[in-house]
Amino acid sequence: MSAAPALLPVLHALRVRGVADAGAVAARARLPRAAVEDVLLDAEAAGLVARVPFAGPQDWSLTERGTTHGEALLASELEALGARPVVRDVLDGFGPLNDLVTGACTRWQLTELGLAGPPAAVADVLRDLTRAAGGLAATEARLADRLPRFAGYHARFVTALDLARDDTAWIAGIDRDSAHRVWFELHEDLLATLGARR
Repeated sequence: MSAAPALLPVLHALRVRGVADAGAVAARARLPRAAVEDVLLDAEAAGLVARVPFAGPQDWSLTERGTTHGEALLASELEALGARPVVRDVLDGFGPLNDLVTGACTRWQLTELGLAGPPAAVADVLRDLTRAAGGLAATEARLADRLPRFAGYHARFVTALDLARDDTAWIAGIDRDSAHRVWFELHEDLLATLGARR
């Protein structure tokens, strides 16, 4: 299999996204789609990724072997950059922000399903998510200073919040880059970077 430098960002994009087509992996990894398609085919031949036909004929996911290999590559990256203490410190302090976001998103999801009593007000949910966005800016700056791949979460989160003011699907929709999806990916990125799992 190719030892191309693109392997880590491709495997990591799949780890963070879960299931994605080559275009989504390319966007997440910030690589040309053609290069990503080549890496995916090589990784498939090596048993690191597999097609996920139930999700879509062009969708990919990591295998267990791919997850383990990706974690080893991430560990090497952390050591080479001396970034482990920063990522560990961020994850250790992540709880309050995570609770704020997951609480707001859960209240909204229950409201959408008609299961919340009383229903969550959009303004209250957006207020909590906006508070979290402030904390995310500082968190991202610390991480991206050592690991540039962490750059962009804040912009994506704020964009989702701006769009949610007119279309509440941007709060927790699974079919778009919603605030919930961005936050889920950030949390998974932190865990994966340290070799931890949910």
